Amino acid sequence: MAFRFQRRIRLAPGVRLNLSKRGLGLSVGPRGASLSMGPSGVHGHAGVPGTGLAYRSKLTGSGASGTSGAGATASSQAAALDALLAEGGSLPVQLEVEQGGQISYFHADGSHMSSAEARVLRRYAEESLREQLRAHCERLNADLDRLGRLHEETPPPESASYVTRDFAEPPPPPFQPQPSGLRHALWSPARRRLEEANRQRRAEFDERYRAWEWRKAEHDAVEFSRHLRESEGVWVDPEAMEQTLRERLDEIDWPRETLIDFDLGSDVRTIAVDIELPCEEEMPDRYWGMPPKQLRLTPRKLSATRQRELYRDHVHGIAFRVLGAVFARLPGVVEARVSGYRQIPDPATGGQRDQYLYSVKVSREQWGRIHFDRLDQLDPVAAMEAFTLRRDMTRTGIFRDIEPLKLV
Repeated sequence: MAFRFQRRIRLAPGVRLNLSKRGLGLSVGPRGASLSMGPSGVHGHAGVPGTGLAYRSKLTGSGASGTSGAGATASSQAAALDALLAEGGSLPVQLEVEQGGQISYFHADGSHMSSAEARVLRRYAEESLREQLRAHCERLNADLDRLGRLHEETPPPESASYVTRDFAEPPPPPFQPQPSGLRHALWSPARRRLEEANRQRRAEFDERYRAWEWRKAEHDAVEFSRHLRESEGVWVDPEAMEQTLRERLDEIDWPRETLIDFDLGSDVRTIAVDIELPCEEEMPDRYWGMPPKQLRLTPRKLSATRQRELYRDHVHGIAFRVLGAVFARLPGVVEARVSGYRQIPDPATGGQRDQYLYSVKVSREQWGRIHFDRLDQLDPVAAMEAFTLRRDMTRTGIFRDIEPLKLV
């Protein structure tokens, strides 16, 4: 398309679903181990209980192989593990859940556990493993369901202005001079050394306190500046409007990285927003369950229709959420145009092209008619149809190209 936008926002994800071909990842352990998922791979976190020491390691994948000790046999490893757990020892372990729901077991250093070791681990820690896997399963399903309900977190247009945040860092502890004793009263060299040490400690305290005061002053200045910008500057100042919108959108818990391009109209009363949407193949395609008597997850593949409906609700929910940020934080904007597009293969060139799925124009008056106290009953797809909308979509969510609305 021929649009040229002057501003771009790259929004980092808050909760990212990790449903790639390599499967899901988590870490479990009796104490000190935690779950970790992410696009860069599966990581384990483990610590030594009671010491405050911890480490983080990255798994090499479900095909990793190795032993926990050079030259040790699988049976001796299992026997050593059995002895450790029988004595109540703490063992950080890592798990990887494959797409089919099977569980692979790893040591804290990422080396693969033998089947004998895994059997010992399950015998001693079955309930703990089951509890964490069940919680992990519930989180995955909740994250998937949230994709279709992103609109429910949209603030009303009359949201309160920005409230300044207090400086969270406490001041340094008060200076306490080292008290003098009889030795200092009777022996002048000791008294002089004590006085010098107290002067040094006082100087160090004063330096720490001044540094703290500077950090607090900088924090307060930033907060005051933001309060002024969001209460006054957002009415007429394009730079204040841009920064406020950028910060507000960045505070949203986006399910995935989102790119947003936008331009303000010449009188800053209108705004045009383009959103790069995910493609359908990037959406999760299964719910997860846990059999009552097995340590594994059971995937239930969504039907093609349900996947399209989830995608349809999600991409419309993104537009709804962006419109909410615009009208809540840019009070001078009276009309917004939001368009969503995705990258698809272009058979004419062999490269990629933008396919616009929808383009909607909404006035502040129209936006104010929405019942924001009942967003759980709102259908984001139907909500877009109440505005000026360009969209060519079937009932089940198959999209065809449209020409987006232009900012006048």
